[in-house]
Formats: sequence, C-alpha cells, structure tokens
Amino acid sequence: MNEVALVYYGGGTLLFFFWVYGIVSFVRDLRRTYVPALRKLLTARRAKKQQRAEAEQREERERQLY
Repeated sequence: MNEVALVYYGGGTLLFFFWVYGIVSFVRDLRRTYVPALRKLLTARRAKKQQRAEAEQREERERQLY
C-alpha cells in the first residue's frame, strides 16, 4: 500500500509541475507575443483615425475657402 501511495502522489506532483509549466509558458507567450501585437494594432488604429480626422479637417477648410 505504501508503494501505491508513493506512485500516486509522485505522479500527481509530476503532473502538477507540467500544469504549472504550461501556465507559465502561456503567460510568457502572452507577454512576449500577443500583448505587443495588440499594442501595435491599437496604435495603428489610432493613427489611422487621427489621419482620417486631419483629412476631414483639411477638406472642410478647403470647402470654406471656395
């Protein structure tokens, strides 16, 4: 019975460490891959929105001149 308990708890501990390693790897991937990509996407969207607003202002000024 003692050997069975040792194998059971040893296997559970081993699986726990692989589970924790998976979570840590996922968080590291988020930090290194997905967060910078999301920031880049948001920055590009803001820049495009700013350019669109500037173009509309420029067109409005041109309409007012004529």
